[in-house]
Amino acid sequence: MRLSKSIWAAAATWAVLAGPTGAGVPEEQAARLLRDLTPLGAERAGNADGSIPAWDGGLAVAPDNIGYFGGHYPDPFADDPILLTIDKSNMSAHEAALTPGQRAMLETYPGYKLNIYPARRTCAQPESIYEATRQNAVSGVLGGNGDSLAGVLKGIPFPIPANAHEIVWNHNLRYRGYKVRRTFVSAAPTREGTFTPVKVRDELMFDYSSPQVSSFQQLDNTSFRYLQETIAPARRAGQLLLVHEVVDPAKGDRRSWQYTVGLSNSTPRVQRTSAIAYDTPQIYSDAMSTADSFDVFSGPLDRFDWTVRGREERYVAYNSYKLSSPSYKYAEIIQPGHIDQDLVRYEKHRVWAVEATLKPSQRHIYQRRTAYFDEDGYNMLGGELYDARGGLWRVQEAHLIQYYDVPTCFNASDVVYDLVEGRYVIQNLKNEEEGINFNADDITDNMFLPEEMRRRIVRR
Repeated sequence: MRLSKSIWAAAATWAVLAGPTGAGVPEEQAARLLRDLTPLGAERAGNADGSIPAWDGGLAVAPDNIGYFGGHYPDPFADDPILLTIDKSNMSAHEAALTPGQRAMLETYPGYKLNIYPARRTCAQPESIYEATRQNAVSGVLGGNGDSLAGVLKGIPFPIPANAHEIVWNHNLRYRGYKVRRTFVSAAPTREGTFTPVKVRDELMFDYSSPQVSSFQQLDNTSFRYLQETIAPARRAGQLLLVHEVVDPAKGDRRSWQYTVGLSNSTPRVQRTSAIAYDTPQIYSDAMSTADSFDVFSGPLDRFDWTVRGREERYVAYNSYKLSSPSYKYAEIIQPGHIDQDLVRYEKHRVWAVEATLKPSQRHIYQRRTAYFDEDGYNMLGGELYDARGGLWRVQEAHLIQYYDVPTCFNASDVVYDLVEGRYVIQNLKNEEEGINFNADDITDNMFLPEEMRRRIVRR
Protein backbone atom coordinates (compact mmCIF):
# COMPACT_ATOMS: atom_id res chain seq x y z
CA MET A 1 0.00 0.00 0.00
CA ARG A 2 1.44 3.36 -1.02
CA LEU A 3 0.59 6.26 1.28
CA SER A 4 0.93 9.89 0.26
CA LYS A 5 3.68 12.05 1.71
CA SER A 6 1.16 13.98 3.80
CA ILE A 7 -0.09 10.77 5.42
CA TRP A 8 3.44 9.63 6.19
CA ALA A 9 4.12 13.04 7.75
CA ALA A 10 1.07 12.69 9.94
CA ALA A 11 2.21 9.21 10.93
CA ALA A 12 5.62 10.46 12.00
CA THR A 13 4.19 13.35 13.96
CA TRP A 14 1.34 11.62 15.69
CA ALA A 15 1.84 7.87 15.40
CA VAL A 16 -0.92 7.36 12.88
CA LEU A 17 -2.00 3.70 12.71
CA ALA A 18 -0.88 3.12 16.30
CA GLY A 19 -2.73 1.16 18.98
CA PRO A 20 -6.17 2.06 20.39
CA THR A 21 -5.12 4.44 23.14
CA GLY A 22 -4.49 8.14 23.64
CA ALA A 23 -6.16 11.52 23.53
CA GLY A 24 -6.53 14.28 20.94
CA VAL A 25 -3.84 15.57 18.62
CA PRO A 26 -1.66 18.61 19.41
CA GLU A 27 -2.93 22.03 18.33
CA GLU A 28 -0.41 22.22 15.50
CA GLN A 29 -1.80 18.99 14.06
CA ALA A 30 -5.41 20.19 14.43
CA ALA A 31 -4.48 23.33 12.49
CA ARG A 32 -4.10 21.12 9.40
CA LEU A 33 -7.92 21.02 9.25
CA LEU A 34 -7.73 24.60 8.01
CA ARG A 35 -4.86 23.97 5.59
CA ASP A 36 -4.03 20.74 3.77
CA LEU A 37 -6.87 18.69 5.28
CA THR A 38 -10.60 19.25 4.85
CA PRO A 39 -12.62 20.28 7.93
CA LEU A 40 -13.34 16.57 8.52
CA GLY A 41 -9.76 15.38 8.02
CA ALA A 42 -9.58 14.22 4.40
CA GLU A 43 -6.79 15.27 2.07
CA ARG A 44 -7.87 18.42 0.26
CA ALA A 45 -5.64 17.63 -2.73
CA GLY A 46 -6.60 15.30 -5.51
CA ASN A 47 -4.56 12.28 -6.51
CA ALA A 48 -1.54 12.16 -8.81
CA ASP A 49 -3.32 11.32 -12.07
CA GLY A 50 -6.31 13.60 -11.48
CA SER A 51 -8.89 10.80 -11.35
CA ILE A 52 -9.73 11.99 -7.82
CA PRO A 53 -10.22 15.78 -7.76
CA ALA A 54 -9.36 18.20 -4.99
CA TRP A 55 -12.08 18.89 -2.43
CA ASP A 56 -13.48 22.38 -3.05
CA GLY A 57 -16.10 22.59 -0.31
CA GLY A 58 -18.44 19.89 -1.55
CA LEU A 59 -22.08 20.32 -2.53
CA ALA A 60 -23.13 22.42 0.45
CA VAL A 61 -26.27 23.96 -1.10
CA ALA A 62 -28.85 22.83 -3.63
CA PRO A 63 -27.63 23.37 -7.20
CA ASP A 64 -29.11 26.36 -9.01
CA ASN A 65 -30.85 24.21 -11.60
CA ILE A 66 -32.70 22.10 -9.03
CA GLY A 67 -35.90 23.31 -7.39
CA TYR A 68 -37.81 22.08 -4.36
CA PHE A 69 -37.41 18.35 -3.92
CA GLY A 70 -39.44 17.49 -0.78
CA GLY A 71 -37.55 14.46 0.48
CA HIS A 72 -36.27 13.21 -2.88
CA TYR A 73 -33.05 14.49 -4.39
CA PRO A 74 -32.78 15.10 -8.15
CA ASP A 75 -29.44 14.13 -9.67
CA PRO A 76 -27.25 17.22 -10.15
CA PHE A 77 -24.89 15.18 -12.34
CA ALA A 78 -27.36 13.45 -14.64
CA ASP A 79 -25.43 14.59 -17.72
CA ASP A 80 -22.11 13.11 -16.62
CA PRO A 81 -20.75 10.55 -19.10
CA ILE A 82 -19.75 6.98 -18.27
CA LEU A 83 -15.94 6.94 -18.45
CA LEU A 84 -15.65 3.17 -18.64
CA THR A 85 -17.55 0.00 -17.83
CA ILE A 86 -15.84 -2.80 -15.92
CA ASP A 87 -17.08 -6.35 -16.32
CA LYS A 88 -15.54 -9.79 -16.06
CA SER A 89 -13.83 -9.46 -19.44
CA ASN A 90 -11.70 -6.44 -18.49
CA MET A 91 -11.60 -6.55 -14.69
CA SER A 92 -7.95 -7.60 -14.59
CA ALA A 93 -6.94 -4.27 -16.16
CA HIS A 94 -8.60 -2.38 -13.30
CA GLU A 95 -7.88 -4.76 -10.45
CA ALA A 96 -5.91 -2.27 -8.37
CA ALA A 97 -9.00 -0.11 -7.78
CA LEU A 98 -11.46 -2.98 -7.28
CA THR A 99 -12.22 -4.45 -3.87
CA PRO A 100 -12.14 -8.23 -3.33
CA GLY A 101 -15.92 -8.11 -2.99
CA GLN A 102 -16.34 -6.41 -6.35
CA ARG A 103 -14.01 -8.90 -7.99
CA ALA A 104 -16.03 -11.76 -6.49
CA MET A 105 -19.30 -10.28 -7.79
CA LEU A 106 -17.82 -9.86 -11.28
CA GLU A 107 -16.61 -13.45 -11.23
CA THR A 108 -19.93 -14.82 -9.93
CA TYR A 109 -22.55 -13.00 -12.00
CA PRO A 110 -22.08 -12.76 -15.79
CA GLY A 111 -24.25 -9.63 -16.07
CA TYR A 112 -22.62 -7.77 -13.19
CA LYS A 113 -20.71 -4.61 -14.08
CA LEU A 114 -19.50 -1.29 -12.72
CA ASN A 115 -20.19 1.90 -14.66
CA ILE A 116 -17.42 4.35 -13.74
CA TYR A 117 -18.22 8.08 -13.75
CA PRO A 118 -16.13 11.19 -13.05
CA ALA A 119 -15.37 11.48 -9.34
CA ARG A 120 -17.11 14.31 -7.54
CA ARG A 121 -16.24 15.03 -3.92
CA THR A 122 -19.66 16.29 -2.90
CA CYS A 123 -19.61 15.62 0.86
CA ALA A 124 -20.20 18.77 2.89
CA GLN A 125 -21.60 19.48 6.34
CA PRO A 126 -22.72 22.56 8.30
CA GLU A 127 -20.11 24.97 9.61
CA SER A 128 -21.21 24.13 13.16
CA ILE A 129 -20.16 20.51 12.57
CA TYR A 130 -16.80 21.66 11.22
CA GLU A 131 -16.26 23.82 14.31
CA ALA A 132 -17.17 20.94 16.62
CA THR A 133 -14.82 18.65 14.69
CA ARG A 134 -11.91 21.07 15.18
CA GLN A 135 -12.57 21.03 18.92
CA ASN A 136 -12.90 17.24 18.99
CA ALA A 137 -9.51 16.91 17.28
CA VAL A 138 -7.71 18.18 20.40
CA SER A 139 -10.14 17.01 23.11
CA GLY A 140 -11.26 13.57 21.95
CA VAL A 141 -10.23 10.64 24.15
CA LEU A 142 -10.32 6.97 23.21
CA GLY A 143 -11.05 4.72 26.18
CA GLY A 144 -10.76 1.10 27.22
CA ASN A 145 -9.35 -0.99 24.38
CA GLY A 146 -10.71 1.47 21.85
CA ASP A 147 -14.28 0.43 22.57
CA SER A 148 -15.37 3.74 24.12
CA LEU A 149 -14.60 7.44 23.88
CA ALA A 150 -15.11 10.79 25.61
CA GLY A 151 -14.44 14.49 25.16
CA VAL A 152 -16.26 14.78 21.84
CA LEU A 153 -19.61 16.12 20.65
CA LYS A 154 -21.53 16.80 17.42
CA GLY A 155 -18.63 16.65 14.97
CA ILE A 156 -16.39 13.84 13.73
CA PRO A 157 -14.70 12.55 16.93
CA PHE A 158 -11.22 11.94 15.48
CA PRO A 159 -10.67 13.85 12.22
CA ILE A 160 -6.95 12.98 12.29
CA PRO A 161 -7.32 9.31 13.25
CA ALA A 162 -4.52 7.49 15.03
CA ASN A 163 -5.91 3.97 14.63
CA ALA A 164 -8.72 1.84 13.23
CA HIS A 165 -10.94 2.25 16.29
CA GLU A 166 -11.04 6.00 15.77
CA ILE A 167 -11.99 5.56 12.12
CA VAL A 168 -14.90 3.28 13.03
CA TRP A 169 -16.05 5.69 15.74
CA ASN A 170 -16.01 8.44 13.12
CA HIS A 171 -18.45 6.35 11.08
CA ASN A 172 -20.69 5.51 14.03
CA LEU A 173 -20.98 9.15 15.13
CA ARG A 174 -20.91 10.96 11.79
CA TYR A 175 -23.44 13.73 11.28
CA ARG A 176 -26.79 12.64 9.80
CA GLY A 177 -29.05 15.41 11.02
CA TYR A 178 -30.86 15.64 14.35
CA LYS A 179 -34.55 14.64 14.08
CA VAL A 180 -35.14 12.45 11.04
CA ARG A 181 -38.13 10.48 9.74
CA ARG A 182 -38.11 7.99 6.87
CA THR A 183 -40.40 5.51 5.19
CA PHE A 184 -38.46 2.87 3.30
CA VAL A 185 -38.63 -0.60 1.83
CA SER A 186 -36.37 -3.59 2.34
CA ALA A 187 -36.41 -6.67 0.14
CA ALA A 188 -34.71 -10.06 0.11
CA PRO A 189 -35.48 -11.49 -3.33
CA THR A 190 -35.30 -15.15 -4.22
CA ARG A 191 -32.72 -16.37 -6.73
CA GLU A 192 -35.36 -15.87 -9.40
CA GLY A 193 -35.85 -12.25 -8.33
CA THR A 194 -39.31 -12.45 -6.76
CA PHE A 195 -39.73 -10.50 -3.53
CA THR A 196 -42.19 -9.21 -0.97
CA PRO A 197 -41.38 -5.61 -0.03
CA VAL A 198 -41.27 -4.91 3.69
CA LYS A 199 -42.29 -1.30 4.29
CA VAL A 200 -41.06 0.38 7.44
CA ARG A 201 -41.40 3.82 8.97
CA ASP A 202 -38.69 4.88 11.37
CA GLU A 203 -37.90 7.92 13.46
CA LEU A 204 -34.47 8.86 14.74
CA MET A 205 -33.18 11.33 17.24
CA PHE A 206 -29.40 11.70 17.00
CA ASP A 207 -28.64 12.82 20.55
CA TYR A 208 -24.96 13.22 19.71
CA SER A 209 -25.93 15.95 17.23
CA SER A 210 -28.57 17.61 19.41
CA PRO A 211 -28.31 21.42 19.60
CA GLN A 212 -29.55 21.15 23.19
CA VAL A 213 -26.64 18.95 24.33
CA SER A 214 -23.58 20.91 25.42
CA SER A 215 -21.31 18.20 26.85
CA PHE A 216 -20.44 14.56 26.30
CA GLN A 217 -21.59 13.72 29.83
CA GLN A 218 -25.03 15.13 29.08
CA LEU A 219 -25.58 12.36 26.52
CA ASP A 220 -26.02 9.90 29.40
CA ASN A 221 -24.26 7.21 27.34
CA THR A 222 -26.76 7.49 24.46
CA SER A 223 -25.67 8.44 20.93
CA PHE A 224 -29.05 8.06 19.22
CA ARG A 225 -32.57 6.72 19.73
CA TYR A 226 -34.42 4.78 17.08
CA LEU A 227 -38.07 3.76 16.70
CA GLN A 228 -39.23 1.52 13.86
CA GLU A 229 -42.75 0.44 12.91
CA THR A 230 -43.57 -2.09 10.19
CA ILE A 231 -46.31 -0.97 7.83
CA ALA A 232 -46.46 -3.84 5.32
CA PRO A 233 -46.96 -6.66 4.52
CA ALA A 234 -50.17 -7.12 6.51
CA ARG A 235 -48.91 -10.14 8.45
CA ARG A 236 -46.11 -8.02 9.93
CA ALA A 237 -47.86 -4.67 10.16
CA GLY A 238 -47.69 -3.11 13.62
CA GLN A 239 -44.40 -4.65 14.73
CA LEU A 240 -42.30 -2.18 16.72
CA LEU A 241 -38.62 -1.90 17.54
CA LEU A 242 -37.07 0.66 19.89
CA VAL A 243 -33.30 1.04 20.29
CA HIS A 244 -31.20 3.32 22.50
CA GLU A 245 -27.65 3.12 21.17
CA VAL A 246 -24.90 3.40 23.77
CA VAL A 247 -21.58 5.19 23.44
CA ASP A 248 -19.61 3.17 26.00
CA PRO A 249 -20.52 -0.57 26.15
CA ALA A 250 -18.57 -0.84 29.42
CA LYS A 251 -21.28 1.30 31.01
CA GLY A 252 -24.14 -0.76 29.65
CA ASP A 253 -25.33 -2.72 26.62
CA ARG A 254 -27.40 -1.39 23.75
CA ARG A 255 -30.94 -0.99 25.11
CA SER A 256 -33.72 -2.36 22.94
CA TRP A 257 -37.37 -3.30 23.15
CA GLN A 258 -39.64 -4.95 20.61
CA TYR A 259 -43.27 -5.78 20.04
CA THR A 260 -44.09 -8.55 17.61
CA VAL A 261 -47.61 -9.02 16.28
CA GLY A 262 -49.11 -12.23 17.63
CA LEU A 263 -46.61 -12.41 20.49
CA SER A 264 -49.45 -12.85 22.98
CA ASN A 265 -53.04 -13.99 22.70
CA SER A 266 -54.06 -11.65 25.49
CA THR A 267 -52.48 -8.34 26.45
CA PRO A 268 -49.96 -7.00 23.94
CA ARG A 269 -46.48 -6.98 25.44
CA VAL A 270 -43.44 -4.86 24.82
CA GLN A 271 -40.40 -6.96 25.68
CA ARG A 272 -36.93 -5.80 26.62
CA THR A 273 -34.43 -7.70 24.53
CA SER A 274 -30.66 -7.94 24.32
CA ALA A 275 -30.79 -9.72 20.96
CA ILE A 276 -30.74 -6.67 18.69
CA ALA A 277 -26.95 -6.54 18.54
CA TYR A 278 -23.82 -8.13 17.08
CA ASP A 279 -24.57 -11.16 14.87
CA THR A 280 -28.28 -11.47 15.58
CA PRO A 281 -30.02 -11.72 12.18
CA GLN A 282 -31.22 -8.31 11.15
CA ILE A 283 -34.99 -7.89 11.03
CA TYR A 284 -36.41 -8.48 7.54
CA SER A 285 -33.07 -9.54 6.05
CA ASP A 286 -34.06 -13.21 5.71
CA ALA A 287 -30.98 -13.94 7.88
CA MET A 288 -28.61 -12.53 5.24
CA SER A 289 -27.50 -9.57 7.36
CA THR A 290 -26.63 -9.09 11.01
CA ALA A 291 -27.67 -6.45 13.52
CA ASP A 292 -24.20 -4.90 13.45
CA SER A 293 -24.45 -4.57 9.66
CA PHE A 294 -27.29 -2.07 10.05
CA ASP A 295 -26.08 1.18 8.47
CA VAL A 296 -23.37 -1.09 6.96
CA PHE A 297 -21.76 -1.17 10.41
CA SER A 298 -23.13 -0.07 13.76
CA GLY A 299 -22.81 -0.91 17.41
CA PRO A 300 -19.96 -1.84 19.75
CA LEU A 301 -16.47 -2.56 18.48
CA ASP A 302 -15.51 -4.91 21.30
CA ARG A 303 -15.77 -8.34 19.64
CA PHE A 304 -13.10 -7.68 17.02
CA ASP A 305 -9.48 -6.60 16.86
CA TRP A 306 -9.36 -3.65 14.46
CA THR A 307 -6.39 -2.63 12.32
CA VAL A 308 -6.06 -0.11 9.50
CA ARG A 309 -4.19 -0.71 6.25
CA GLY A 310 -4.21 2.97 5.29
CA ARG A 311 -5.87 5.03 2.59
CA GLU A 312 -6.54 3.31 -0.71
CA GLU A 313 -7.98 4.43 -4.05
CA ARG A 314 -11.05 2.35 -4.83
CA TYR A 315 -14.12 2.40 -7.04
CA VAL A 316 -17.13 2.90 -4.76
CA ALA A 317 -20.84 3.61 -5.23
CA TYR A 318 -21.01 7.39 -4.88
CA ASN A 319 -23.50 10.14 -5.74
CA SER A 320 -26.06 7.39 -6.40
CA TYR A 321 -28.94 9.76 -7.13
CA LYS A 322 -30.17 7.69 -10.06
CA LEU A 323 -30.61 4.59 -7.90
CA SER A 324 -32.58 6.70 -5.39
CA SER A 325 -34.80 8.38 -7.97
CA PRO A 326 -38.60 8.11 -7.73
CA SER A 327 -38.51 7.55 -11.50
CA TYR A 328 -37.66 3.88 -10.82
CA LYS A 329 -39.91 1.28 -9.23
CA TYR A 330 -38.67 -1.38 -6.86
CA ALA A 331 -39.45 -4.05 -9.45
CA GLU A 332 -37.01 -2.34 -11.83
CA ILE A 333 -34.23 -2.05 -9.24
CA ILE A 334 -34.47 -5.54 -7.75
CA GLN A 335 -33.24 -8.19 -10.19
CA PRO A 336 -32.13 -11.84 -9.86
CA GLY A 337 -28.69 -12.11 -8.26
CA HIS A 338 -28.05 -8.39 -7.88
CA ILE A 339 -29.69 -5.01 -8.31
CA ASP A 340 -29.82 -3.30 -11.71
CA GLN A 341 -26.22 -2.18 -12.09
CA ASP A 342 -27.13 0.42 -14.73
CA LEU A 343 -28.67 2.45 -11.89
CA VAL A 344 -25.51 2.47 -9.77
CA ARG A 345 -22.89 5.18 -10.22
CA TYR A 346 -19.29 4.28 -9.31
CA GLU A 347 -16.48 6.77 -8.80
CA LYS A 348 -12.87 6.55 -7.69
CA HIS A 349 -12.35 7.87 -4.16
CA ARG A 350 -9.81 7.53 -1.38
CA VAL A 351 -11.04 5.30 1.43
CA TRP A 352 -9.68 4.18 4.77
CA ALA A 353 -9.31 0.39 4.52
CA VAL A 354 -9.88 -1.30 7.88
CA GLU A 355 -9.59 -4.97 8.88
CA ALA A 356 -11.43 -6.56 11.81
CA THR A 357 -10.54 -10.02 13.15
CA LEU A 358 -12.67 -11.82 15.71
CA LYS A 359 -11.06 -11.94 19.15
CA PRO A 360 -10.26 -15.50 20.33
CA SER A 361 -12.44 -15.00 23.40
CA GLN A 362 -15.50 -13.81 21.43
CA ARG A 363 -18.09 -15.39 19.16
CA HIS A 364 -19.58 -14.06 15.93
CA ILE A 365 -20.66 -15.63 12.64
CA TYR A 366 -17.97 -13.59 10.88
CA GLN A 367 -14.37 -14.52 11.55
CA ARG A 368 -13.09 -11.47 9.71
CA ARG A 369 -14.52 -8.38 8.09
CA THR A 370 -13.06 -5.66 5.87
CA ALA A 371 -14.51 -2.16 5.75
CA TYR A 372 -13.93 0.80 3.44
CA PHE A 373 -14.66 4.26 4.88
CA ASP A 374 -14.89 7.32 2.65
CA GLU A 375 -12.21 9.82 3.66
CA ASP A 376 -14.53 12.79 3.05
CA GLY A 377 -17.33 11.80 5.46
CA TYR A 378 -16.29 8.52 7.13
CA ASN A 379 -19.28 6.70 5.69
CA MET A 380 -18.66 2.99 5.32
CA LEU A 381 -19.08 2.44 1.58
CA GLY A 382 -18.51 -1.29 1.35
CA GLY A 383 -16.96 -4.35 2.88
CA GLU A 384 -16.28 -8.06 2.82
CA LEU A 385 -17.52 -10.55 5.41
CA TYR A 386 -15.67 -13.85 5.91
CA ASP A 387 -16.84 -17.12 7.45
CA ALA A 388 -15.14 -19.21 10.15
CA ARG A 389 -12.97 -20.98 7.55
CA GLY A 390 -11.76 -17.70 6.08
CA GLY A 391 -13.90 -17.89 2.95
CA LEU A 392 -15.53 -14.80 1.48
CA TRP A 393 -19.20 -15.16 2.41
CA ARG A 394 -20.92 -11.82 1.91
CA VAL A 395 -20.24 -8.52 0.17
CA GLN A 396 -21.55 -5.17 1.41
CA GLU A 397 -22.18 -2.06 -0.66
CA ALA A 398 -23.62 1.32 0.37
CA HIS A 399 -25.00 3.90 -2.06
CA LEU A 400 -24.02 7.35 -0.86
CA ILE A 401 -25.62 10.64 -1.83
CA GLN A 402 -25.12 14.21 -0.66
CA TYR A 403 -28.29 15.62 0.91
CA TYR A 404 -27.45 19.08 -0.29
CA ASP A 405 -30.17 20.98 1.58
CA VAL A 406 -29.04 19.83 5.05
CA PRO A 407 -26.11 19.50 4.16
CA THR A 408 -24.85 16.02 4.95
CA CYS A 409 -23.78 12.86 3.11
CA PHE A 410 -24.57 9.26 3.94
CA ASN A 411 -25.95 6.13 2.31
CA ALA A 412 -29.38 6.34 0.70
CA SER A 413 -29.55 2.52 0.51
CA ASP A 414 -27.30 -0.46 1.10
CA VAL A 415 -27.11 -4.07 0.00
CA VAL A 416 -25.60 -7.30 1.32
CA TYR A 417 -24.83 -9.95 -1.29
CA ASP A 418 -24.68 -13.53 -0.01
CA LEU A 419 -22.32 -15.39 -2.33
CA VAL A 420 -23.22 -18.78 -0.82
CA GLU A 421 -26.98 -18.38 -1.14
CA GLY A 422 -26.83 -16.57 -4.46
CA ARG A 423 -29.22 -14.00 -3.01
CA TYR A 424 -29.11 -10.55 -1.42
CA VAL A 425 -30.99 -8.12 0.78
CA ILE A 426 -31.34 -4.44 -0.04
CA GLN A 427 -32.51 -1.92 2.53
CA ASN A 428 -33.62 1.71 2.77
CA LEU A 429 -35.13 2.05 -0.69
CA LYS A 430 -37.38 5.12 -0.75
CA ASN A 431 -38.13 5.45 -4.46
CA GLU A 432 -41.87 4.82 -4.12
CA GLU A 433 -42.19 6.48 -0.71
CA GLU A 434 -42.54 10.07 0.42
CA GLY A 435 -38.80 10.58 0.89
CA ILE A 436 -36.66 11.44 3.89
CA ASN A 437 -37.59 14.26 6.28
CA PHE A 438 -34.68 15.99 8.03
CA ASN A 439 -37.02 18.53 9.65
CA ALA A 440 -39.25 16.23 11.69
CA ASP A 441 -39.60 18.73 14.53
CA ASP A 442 -42.65 16.91 15.91
CA ILE A 443 -40.37 14.08 17.09
CA THR A 444 -40.06 14.28 20.89
CA ASP A 445 -38.20 12.48 23.66
CA ASN A 446 -41.38 10.78 24.86
CA MET A 447 -41.72 8.88 21.60
CA PHE A 448 -38.63 6.81 22.48
CA LEU A 449 -39.92 5.45 25.81
CA PRO A 450 -41.05 1.81 26.19
CA GLU A 451 -44.16 3.14 27.94
CA GLU A 452 -45.07 5.12 24.84
CA MET A 453 -44.72 1.95 22.76
CA ARG A 454 -47.29 0.30 25.01
CA ARG A 455 -49.66 3.25 24.76
CA ARG A 456 -49.25 3.21 20.99
CA ILE A 457 -50.31 -0.44 20.84
CA VAL A 458 -53.31 0.05 23.12
CA ARG A 459 -54.57 3.00 21.02
CA ARG A 460 -54.84 0.81 17.92
